[in-house]
Parts: sequence; structure tokens; C-alpha cells
Amino acid sequence: MNTFADVFEKAKLYCAEHELISNVAMTTWINMLTPVSLDENTAVFQVDTEFQQDIITKNYRKSLESALSQVTGFPVEIVINIQAKDPPAPNTANFEQIDEKHEELQKSYEFAEYDYTFDTFIVGRSNEFAFAACKAVASDTAASYNPLFIYGASGLGKTHLVTAIKHEMMRLNPERNAIYVTGEAFGNELIKSIDQRDTTVFHDKYRRADVLIVDDIQFFSGKERMQEEFFHTFNKLHSEGKQIVITSDKPPKELKTLEERIRSRFECGLIADISAPDFETRYAIIRRKAELLDLKIPDEVTEFIATRLKTNIRQLEGAVKKLKALKTLANTYPTISMAQSVIRDILTDDQPIPITIEKIIAEVANVYGITTDDIRSSKRTSQISMARKVAAYVVREVTGMPLAAIGMEFGGRDHSTIVYAINTVTESLKKDANLRTLVEDIIKDIREKNPPISGGV
Repeated sequence: MNTFADVFEKAKLYCAEHELISNVAMTTWINMLTPVSLDENTAVFQVDTEFQQDIITKNYRKSLESALSQVTGFPVEIVINIQAKDPPAPNTANFEQIDEKHEELQKSYEFAEYDYTFDTFIVGRSNEFAFAACKAVASDTAASYNPLFIYGASGLGKTHLVTAIKHEMMRLNPERNAIYVTGEAFGNELIKSIDQRDTTVFHDKYRRADVLIVDDIQFFSGKERMQEEFFHTFNKLHSEGKQIVITSDKPPKELKTLEERIRSRFECGLIADISAPDFETRYAIIRRKAELLDLKIPDEVTEFIATRLKTNIRQLEGAVKKLKALKTLANTYPTISMAQSVIRDILTDDQPIPITIEKIIAEVANVYGITTDDIRSSKRTSQISMARKVAAYVVREVTGMPLAAIGMEFGGRDHSTIVYAINTVTESLKKDANLRTLVEDIIKDIREKNPPISGGV
């Protein structure tokens, strides 16, 4: 072994081989570590943020120490330091104008597309089996995976995976006739050919395919003629050893309105499911999509989005695209306030609109008879200073945001300043009944007007 960097690489390989740390965690967190020194029994690493330091220390420190000890042959303890950086410029965007600019935002991030390939797909515990199956099919190393049936709820990456199969197959063999079609498009083409009283072109297209990928097969449910046509197409291709890939929102046995003869054929191959991604995978997806859009999103903002949008990858992608659009439009540094604003239209009825920091600051400013700019300013009058402390306290109480993130939202103030403000209010509430009533009323009004969403992972 030559350098500490070499030792670290061997330790990462050890973690992967012995399954001490998942591939997602390795990509998302461990690769963030910069090896600094190995002095006797102490391995020193460096990361960019306190958030990274906290996650790695809590979740992966023991595994890394074990791996390093195995590689070096002696006990190793890890120290993770934070690299000093200049604080980001404070956010000055007027988020109340976001709705008015929605159409402009939509147009500005239309460019934000990327290829659905295996390289751009984030693998986690929720999809690793489906991913491995698709890779095997794409490389022609799994003849027994025919048909390959992938199911899962909308927005979890089924289309990405099956499109990646086609891309990879065409890359390996450009002459191959690989067809991707949605269930709806297949049905529409069939209806058109029937209307024109000539199904020859339709039959030639699909029954001469080397690979047929049908996305959202549940569209055929209850449509007898479409099922009949697909049944014969399936039989011809399968008898000739041509690969068939199907996706659905349900497993075959639950597609009750599909004919039994079709369901039984789906079950003769390989069935793989995709479930909702866990926090680590969601976090990695956000980072990857931001990277593909050349957008730097702070860790605390990434964490905020990942804890709010839990069940749908398209929602995560939409949030990142809107952040990119807003940055392009207003040249604004991404903050949690921005994230709250851009996911507002994404959240579903069972995930109510979150309480934004802007609303909290505006509520406190209104109570104290000052402006939101006063709270974010450096003014030190007693009234403004107290309002600022109360606003920081209420933000922490209502949103549970990290203290460093709160500091960013209050004009880029230092972490210690926010700690002092919150502690000051906490002590004052114990002694001042009027202040306690005032703060309780502010929190109550905010929550009644804007029901919060769950912040759990």
C-alpha cells in the first residue's frame, strides 16, 4: 500500500464485497469523503458540510472503521472534519411570485431532459432486483427471463428501466429491431389499422420485432380486441425466442380484467417489482438529477425534498427541474424556502402544502408591526431584534429545520447566532407569560392556516 487514498479504496472494496455498506450509500455518502491522513491509529477524512459529517458518522462510521482495520491489520478510528467554506450568498428571491411565473418556469425547464439509460438510473434496495434483471436482458445473458414482467406504482422508474433496455440493446447491436411502445399507443395503432381496414402494416411492425417492450400493459384491461391482438403477437414472438418486456402497475395475478391466457404467459417468465425508494435512494436520485442538470443543491435542501416527496421519482425529478428553472430565471441560490415553494404544486392531497419559512417570517413580522426585510436585515433595534429571535424560534419549532439552514434563511447568519436566538426565546418563554401566549398564538395561527406535512424519513 502506498498512500492513505490507496488504503481507503481497498477499504471501500472490502465494504462492497462483504456488504457492509450498500451501493447507494457508497455512491451517495462514502464517496464524499476525502482522505486526509492516516496517523498511527487515526484516519482523518474531510467532507464539505456538517450534514454529511453527521450522516456518515451516525450510519457508516463503524463499518468503515472495521474495513480499515481489516485492510491495515491494526485498529483504526475515524475522524471526519468539515472543510471551511465561504457562506453562500443570502437568498433574495420573491417566492410569492412563483405562481405567476409558473408558465415561464415550465418553458424554461423543458430543456431539462436526459437519456433514460442504465447509467442515469439510481439503484437502491427498492429496485435493485428489477435493475439487475433489465441489465441481464439488455446484454442477452438471461434467455430464461422471457418474458420479463416489471410492476410497480406510477413514477417509480419502470419506464426508465425498460427504455434503458432498448438503448443498451441498440448500442450493442444497432441492427436489432427493438420496439418500445406504450399500451395506449399499441391500442391506438390497432384501432387506426382496423378503421383503415388493413392490419397488415400493424402486424408486420410488431410481429417482426426482435425485442418488444410494452409499457403499461394494464391499458389493455377490459379491451378484448386489443388483448386478442397482443396475445397472437406475444405467441409468435415468444415461439421464435424473441425477447418480450412488459410493465404494469400491478403483478399479473391482480390484472383481473386481462384474460387468463395472457396472465399465465406473463407468469412463465421472470417477475420483478419496484417499490417506493427509501430515504437514501431518494437522496441519491435528487443528487444525480441535479448533477445531470448542472445544479448544485445544498445537502439540507436535498434532505428537505427527500423527506417530503417519498413515493414518486417523477415528483423528485420535477422538484429538481423547478429548482434549476428558478435558478436560471432568478439566479437564486437554492434554499429550503425555494424547495418549499417549488414542491407546493407537486404535493398530493394526502401531502398538504408545507408551511414555508416565508409565511412564518411574514406572520411574525405582522405581529411585531415590522417588515420581513427588517427581520432579515442587520438592524438591531429591540423590537426588530426580538422579532428576529422569535421568528427563528418558530421556524425551528414548526419545521424542525437544521440550525445551519435556518441561518441561511435569515440573511446568512451564523449557526451560533441562531442557537443564541432560540435559546434566548426558550428561556424568556419560561419567565414571560405574555411572550409565551404571543408565540403560542403565532404557532397556532400558522398551523391552522397552513397544515404541515410529515417530516419523517
